[in-house]
Amino acid sequence: MAIENMGMGKAINEGLRRALAEDPKVLLIGEDIGTLGGVFRVTEGLKDQFGGDRVIDSPLAESGIVGSAIGLAMRGYRPVCEIQFDGFIYPAFDQITSQLAKITNRHEGHMSFPVVIRVPYGGHIGAVEHHQESNEAYFAHTPGLRVVSPSTPHDAYWMIQEAIASNDPVMFFEPKSRYWPKGDVDTAHNSTPLHSSRLVRTGTDVTLLGHGAMVSMLLQAAELAAEEGTSAEVIDLRSISPIDYAPILESVRKTGRLVIAQESPGNLSVGSEIAATVAERAFYSLSAPVLRVSGFDVPFPPAKLETIFLPDADRILDAVDRVLSY
Repeated sequence: MAIENMGMGKAINEGLRRALAEDPKVLLIGEDIGTLGGVFRVTEGLKDQFGGDRVIDSPLAESGIVGSAIGLAMRGYRPVCEIQFDGFIYPAFDQITSQLAKITNRHEGHMSFPVVIRVPYGGHIGAVEHHQESNEAYFAHTPGLRVVSPSTPHDAYWMIQEAIASNDPVMFFEPKSRYWPKGDVDTAHNSTPLHSSRLVRTGTDVTLLGHGAMVSMLLQAAELAAEEGTSAEVIDLRSISPIDYAPILESVRKTGRLVIAQESPGNLSVGSEIAATVAERAFYSLSAPVLRVSGFDVPFPPAKLETIFLPDADRILDAVDRVLSY
C-alpha cells in the first residue's frame, strides 16, 4: 500500500497531476491557476510540469471559463474548470445550467461533455459573503449535472480523478476549510465509488448525516455524545446528486432516528430532499421526526458572525437530544 499523509488541497493537486499525466486530453482552466497555483495553491506546480497550454490562466470571466470548457469538450478534451470562490460562480450559472447540463440530452446522448467544475465552497475561513457560501443545492436541482463533495484527503484524491473520467459534467465542491488538515491517502487503492455514501462511524441510537466539512463536525458531535452514553452512527454523503440512499436507509432502519447537518440554509435544501425521501422510504422505521441542522435562511453574514451562522457540535447535539426525547 502507498500511504501518504497530506491535506485535501495537496490531495486534489496530486489527483489532478495524475489525471494530467495519464490523459493528454485533460486540461485545467481558471483564474490564477497557472503561475500562481490558485488562491489556495491547489494547482501549484502543475503549469511548470505540464505547460501553459494545459494549465491555462483565464481572464476574470467565469462565463468565459465554462463556455470555453464546453467548446473544448465538444472537441474531445476533458477540461477541469476552477471557480475561484463559491460565490463567484453565478456569472457562469447560465452556461452551467442552461447549456452544459442539457446539451447531452438535447443531442439524444450522441454527445458527451466530460467537464469538471471545481468549486471551493463553505465557511470556517473567516471571509466575507461570496467567499463562504454553500450553493450546491442549485446544481443538485439541475438534471444533467453530477454533484459531489469529498470530506477527506483520501476521498478528494480519488474523487477528482473519477470526476475527470466521467463522461457527464461533474460539479466538484471542495470544502475549503478542509484544505489544510492532513489525513492518510492510499494512492494505490480506492474502495468507494464516486457516487457512494460511506459509513464512517457505527452506532445504534441515532444516525448523523452530512457532507464536506460537516462530516468532521458530525464526528466531533458523535464523540461528545458518546461521553453522555449516546451511540451515534455517522454517514458521509459524498455524492449530492445522485444520492446513494442504501447506506442511509440501512442506518435509519437500525437507529430509528436521523439528524442531517449542512452549512447551507435549510429552506429547499439538500437536507430537505433527504429528509423527505427517508420519510417516504423508511417511515415505519422512524422513532422520531427527521431533524435538520443548517445555516440560517439569511445571506452569509460578516466574518465575525460566521460561528453563529454555521452549525457546530453543540447545535448538532441539541438536535440529537431532541430526536432522543421522542
